[in-house]
Amino acid sequence: MPWMTGELQTQAKARFKELGLNLSFGKYVNEIDEFSSSSTEHRLEDLHEAFRDKSIKLVITVIGGFNSNQLLRYLDYDLIRKNPKILCGYSDITALANAIFAKTGLVTYSGPHFFSFGDKKGFDYTLEYFKKCLMSEAPFEVSPSAQWSDDRWANDQEHRNFMRNEGWWVVNEGSAQGTIVGGNMGTFNLLHGTEFMPELTESVLFLEDDDETHVAGVDRFLQAIIHQPGFEKVRGIVFGRFEPKTAMTRELLTKIIKTKKELAHLPVIANVDFGHTTPIFTFPIGGEVEVMVKEGNSRIKIVER
Repeated sequence: MPWMTGELQTQAKARFKELGLNLSFGKYVNEIDEFSSSSTEHRLEDLHEAFRDKSIKLVITVIGGFNSNQLLRYLDYDLIRKNPKILCGYSDITALANAIFAKTGLVTYSGPHFFSFGDKKGFDYTLEYFKKCLMSEAPFEVSPSAQWSDDRWANDQEHRNFMRNEGWWVVNEGSAQGTIVGGNMGTFNLLHGTEFMPELTESVLFLEDDDETHVAGVDRFLQAIIHQPGFEKVRGIVFGRFEPKTAMTRELLTKIIKTKKELAHLPVIANVDFGHTTPIFTFPIGGEVEVMVKEGNSRIKIVER
């Protein structure tokens, strides 16, 4: 992991030890090429070996990137189906998580990377919900974090900039229960029109995007999802927190939602703790969620995973 300092690795490994989890790493985990990735063949080999190994219960991605969709046509879905494990990661891992759910029915997880566990000062909320989602079978409610950060914490762990969390944004009131699909919008949209796109019928979409996307990009990504087969049976939308560089505001997101008649009947809530800011909560792709959106009394409950 040449891009991850020794200090970050030490902190991350210590956190896993505290959880009682023994770590092993893929054969090619230290490879990195011009695209901040490694070869398709080597990533496939590491992933298949992780699912093949009976001693492994959790497959956690080291970090995100740009091209995990390169793997989708070559994954051994029969191997994955016959050797179910927890797969956890976010951002570019949206492609893997949703494709594996679509092709095998295996619930996967949007949550922290191994890299995330190296965060010294902004990780308590993330760790709490990682444990609630992956180390317990009980349903759990999600609460807003007290504060959040968009700083590049890996570059300076001592001088952090945390902001008070203003809470969730109520856009459209209502309630829904459905199957969670989605994640990073730009990555999720790479699945459109392919066999790797999960069914949208009876789903609740969880959507976020990073600072490479601006307000107009969020608008068109959302429109593209609306055009997908089955969208008319989507039951609700939960948006994560957009990074400040996107220039997204509550008012702008509300305008985007209100101008799309297909969304008029859907409960929509935003500024929830997932995406590319810290902290984040872990949620199941393919799991069931209950959402109640009401000014002053909203609720998100993960009921099955």
